[in-house]
Amino acid sequence: MASLGQVVFWSIISIIIILAGAIAFIIGFGISGRHSITVTTLTSAGNIGEDGILSCTFEPDIKLSDIVIQWLKEGVTGLVHEFKKGKDDLSDQDEMFRGRTAVFADQVIVGNASLRLKNVQLTDAGTYKCYIITSKGKGNAKLEYKTGAFSIPEVNVDSNASSESLRCEAPRWFPQPTVVWASQVDQGANFSEVSNTSFELNPENVTMKVVSVLYNVTINTTYSCMIENDIAKATGDIRVTDSEIKRQSHLQLLNSKASLCLSSFVAISWVLLPLCPYLMLK
Repeated sequence: MASLGQVVFWSIISIIIILAGAIAFIIGFGISGRHSITVTTLTSAGNIGEDGILSCTFEPDIKLSDIVIQWLKEGVTGLVHEFKKGKDDLSDQDEMFRGRTAVFADQVIVGNASLRLKNVQLTDAGTYKCYIITSKGKGNAKLEYKTGAFSIPEVNVDSNASSESLRCEAPRWFPQPTVVWASQVDQGANFSEVSNTSFELNPENVTMKVVSVLYNVTINTTYSCMIENDIAKATGDIRVTDSEIKRQSHLQLLNSKASLCLSSFVAISWVLLPLCPYLMLK
């Protein structure tokens, strides 16, 4: 049976270990500066000539003055954008992004660090990093930003054709897409032999207009014109009956995915190591 002295001794040791752990926890945060926070980005695509969004979110912080948002791009010396102390700081912004970037300042406090990129250029494609510092900690995440051109096709009855034909037009695509026709009645049918597709370069010499004509169509049948490249897929549907024409279209961006980064710091084990001999005592 343990003596009173031994009980007191081990009680003191236990208290020392608990206090050491607490001190180590505090010291650990002092050494690492701040603990890490979760930052999430979403891989996306930009439509050339239009405004785009590079999505980034982080753990909210009510201390707006402590929040720092930095957007960086691989291969670019200067910053893409910086927001700190409640406002933009563009003193270190790279020339290629001058006048083209903005964050959603009123949404920063709720954890939105997304970047609006105006007048997207082909050269804006690349790897970006969203770097965040708050009073809670710091973290970052990368995203791949693709650029190209994509638009929703419009399908109409081709009144210029000698036979019953459909004409599918989309004003802006890049890189050059593939065009495939499909029918709800003849699913899996190959319409390449009864269709003709052309690509016309637009005045800016980058994007192209897509025109595809499908011949020998049947009334009361739904046809789909599907345009796709490695960035987007767009579909235009049309159904012609004796009394009306029904149309439907939609566009889908491809390969969008989230990227999350969360690191951690371990800063207490080195303080607890000297206490190990005491734990071996009996």
